[in-house]
Amino acid sequence: MTANLRLPGDDPANLTIPALLLRNAEDHGDLPALSWRAPATATATATATATATASSTGTAPEEDTGWATLTWAEVRHRVAELAAGFTALGVTGGEHVLMMMGNRPEHWLCDLALTHLGAVPVTVYSTAAPEQIAHIVRHSRARLAIVEGAAETARWEPLLADAGPLERLVVVEEGAAGPHTPYAGVPRPYEREGFEKTWRGIRATDPVTVVYTSGTTGDPKGVVVSHRNVILNGVALDRVVELPEHVEHICYLPFAHIAERMLGIYLAVFRAAHVYMCADPAQVAATARELHPAQFFGVPRVWEKLAASVRAGLALLPEEQRAAVERAGDVAREYVDHRERGEEPPAELVASYERARSEVLEPLLSMAGFERLVWTSSASAPMPLDVVRFWAGFGIVIMDAWGLTETVGVSTINTPDAFRLGSVGRPIDGLEVRTAEDGEIEVRGRTIFDGYLRADGTVERATDDEGWFATGDIGRVDEDGYLWLTDRKKEMIVTSTGKNVSPALVENTLKEHPLIGQALVHGDGHSYLVALLVLDAEMAPVWAKGQGIDAEPAALASHPAVRAEVERAVAAANARLNRTEQVKRYRLLSEEWGPATGELTPSLKLRRRVIRDKYAPVIEELYGERG
Repeated sequence: MTANLRLPGDDPANLTIPALLLRNAEDHGDLPALSWRAPATATATATATATATASSTGTAPEEDTGWATLTWAEVRHRVAELAAGFTALGVTGGEHVLMMMGNRPEHWLCDLALTHLGAVPVTVYSTAAPEQIAHIVRHSRARLAIVEGAAETARWEPLLADAGPLERLVVVEEGAAGPHTPYAGVPRPYEREGFEKTWRGIRATDPVTVVYTSGTTGDPKGVVVSHRNVILNGVALDRVVELPEHVEHICYLPFAHIAERMLGIYLAVFRAAHVYMCADPAQVAATARELHPAQFFGVPRVWEKLAASVRAGLALLPEEQRAAVERAGDVAREYVDHRERGEEPPAELVASYERARSEVLEPLLSMAGFERLVWTSSASAPMPLDVVRFWAGFGIVIMDAWGLTETVGVSTINTPDAFRLGSVGRPIDGLEVRTAEDGEIEVRGRTIFDGYLRADGTVERATDDEGWFATGDIGRVDEDGYLWLTDRKKEMIVTSTGKNVSPALVENTLKEHPLIGQALVHGDGHSYLVALLVLDAEMAPVWAKGQGIDAEPAALASHPAVRAEVERAVAAANARLNRTEQVKRYRLLSEEWGPATGELTPSLKLRRRVIRDKYAPVIEELYGERG
């Protein structure tokens, strides 16, 4: 178990997040809970707002590091002040309050303050389209929204003029025009007895949040999650995840995503952890280099990008040093292989690994801030096996997990004592997993969500009469109980010949070549597959330099030598795929995909429909080509 923290009461199933926050203030009040700093490009106003948040509780920004920090005792005091302020604004128990902010302290504190009132905080993706925002406002019947600044205010203001439910905006940053409530004016002195009485009236079965799905295939659906769901998930994870007490967590994924809600809020409170806000996801690698965390969670694309960056750095080393790293990597992978098979590594191998780690690998890991890692994990989408093997060469075993918003985070997980690289592990305690006849994964247990929110405020049950929830994922369970993912059921390609193909399998195989950073495979209703490929932004310039190519990064996709290497990469991938899975034609694109341009979700998964629509003429050309 991670830490021997006191759990109030006799049964964790009856706990709430406010009860755990009280525990933290009483037992760990002087320990750091939340740290943040404004990015280098932040305005003076934003910096002042962050400073005011700290100084209002007596904690000033740390001049030596630039981080401002609140202890657990200070967090609870601040939460109580915000709860009093929201009460004055008319917020009551049971109502939904929407938020659109980045990873900043106000977001985290408001979330907990609303939870203490019995209200239901709901984070909306900052990339949500206007019609999605309007749908969530109407569907949740929210009267209040808390938004970050002028850019968000401009998108939400039209909803105030509608006949819909939205009545008020609270704006965190100063400078937004309009008669809105400034965040700085929300906190107010609170009456202790009333505050304590209110949160103690909250039940474990009450909703702690509603998470709206990204809505890539229709209107977002509201997933109702209870205090019991998240706390029992935390209890189950703590039984298999060994972490230092009060471990740090780098918080960079959107709070609209269940992964960051669990890791950055609920598990942080459960574990009395130390959350570091990383406002700009592009700075997560730099933040890790600075903080040297003991745990790190990354969706597959993050691990891919980090691996590409390390590969690019290794490619610049002298040949003798590269050879030493490769030898050390081979030793590390052999060591991990023994652990994967559940075998005790031979003493000679252990000695070789410890020597390779201390002399070669640890100095490299230290440069990335990863030498202290004791827990590394991933979820959200199938992890490319070559990326997992790459990190195993540094002694880092990425413990791939699986879960959905509806399963409240992790459902299956690999652990240091029991893992299979390429699988997503075995079910957590209290959860059952099975597969239907068509391979769809079904789950049952107390951590499964309560149902989908209806527009009238009731909850629509989503499990069958026996409590099973059909996840929409396709996979298999092996003889040892490990779950292996194939793909999302709705994303499986069905060719004109009736063959089923997993696009993720083909895409991950293509991306095994370091030049290919992103890939999308298409083939529904066609007799063969085509692909859109994107060069890896880190590796392509390094590879080009090694080949003596003098060209701007944007021009590399059209360079004959690059195109020839990509052709070889596709041929090598096809050699490892069966005939139906092979890519017959492809197009190499010059622009990387990202959330800002719409091709990726905020959690860096492909928005397949968006990409297919954007590149429809290219796909048509690929199917129109002959040869």
